[in-house]
Amino acid sequence: MNNIWQELDEPIMILAPMEGVTDVMFRQVIARAGRPDLFFTEFTNVSSYASEKGRSNALERLEVVESDKPIIAQIWGKNPEHFSETCQALASLGFSGVDLNFGCPDKHVNKAGGGAAMIRTPELAVECLKNAKNSTDLPVSVKTRLGYSKPEEFREWLPVILKEHPVALTVHLRTKKEMSKVPAHYGLIPEIVGLRDEIGPETKLIINGDIRDKKHAMELYKEYPGVDGFMIGRGVFANPYCFTDHEATREELMELLNLHLDLYEKQSEKYYISYEPLKHFFKIYINNFPGAKELRAKLMETHSVDEARAVIQGL
Repeated sequence: MNNIWQELDEPIMILAPMEGVTDVMFRQVIARAGRPDLFFTEFTNVSSYASEKGRSNALERLEVVESDKPIIAQIWGKNPEHFSETCQALASLGFSGVDLNFGCPDKHVNKAGGGAAMIRTPELAVECLKNAKNSTDLPVSVKTRLGYSKPEEFREWLPVILKEHPVALTVHLRTKKEMSKVPAHYGLIPEIVGLRDEIGPETKLIINGDIRDKKHAMELYKEYPGVDGFMIGRGVFANPYCFTDHEATREELMELLNLHLDLYEKQSEKYYISYEPLKHFFKIYINNFPGAKELRAKLMETHSVDEARAVIQGL
């Protein structure tokens, strides 16, 4: 079995899976700006894939293009059999690995028993993880949080996962309850490294939470020996070039915006895609230059790609 996690130089840099953000279009934009070592998909519900009615939506989320590779499919759910069925299909879809989401704080995901709710059902989490590992030759990893309510829960929760020897474990240094409302608990990294070294030294340890860019990741890499990689989430909103040392010009950011609009047009020819969610990305490209606020306000009033292009061309 090829293990992509063993093939990459450290520190491994990863774009975090973010619902409504890291779709096939945005990943191509970041690949153009400067790709990470690994992409993750948005998370896909295994029960959707396992149902005839939901499979088409699941496959849309799992679409991969060449510039994505290597890419990890992130999946969530609470039905072990559905994890098995989904994992059996992922290798044929072009993925280099599969990641189980045991940390999403979304209330709907948690109400359904998935994401961070798995922290409260460790036996079920282990069963889902075992089913995933037994159903695919792809390397299986896990992404989670410190705990559900309290940071110190990691002392009991992380060993449960480490004992199952995932190829990699990504820890978002907050709890489900904390969401992103408090600073990431970097001070706990040495203890987490110690747990990994004691229980599963072969598992790559990835840190997530408040990591701004490549420079920041390298600083943390020197400060916390034993960490194997870093996952950037919201940092990409401030700087789409965050995986590089490049300082983007206004013209380069506008080129990325135009690329995103092009990709949206192509994708909407294959699937029904609402225009409104596209507006959430405008602040990524239209930021930190004179007149950005006014331009962004005009773009937010548009209702189509044609209208957006007209605003841009009118600069």
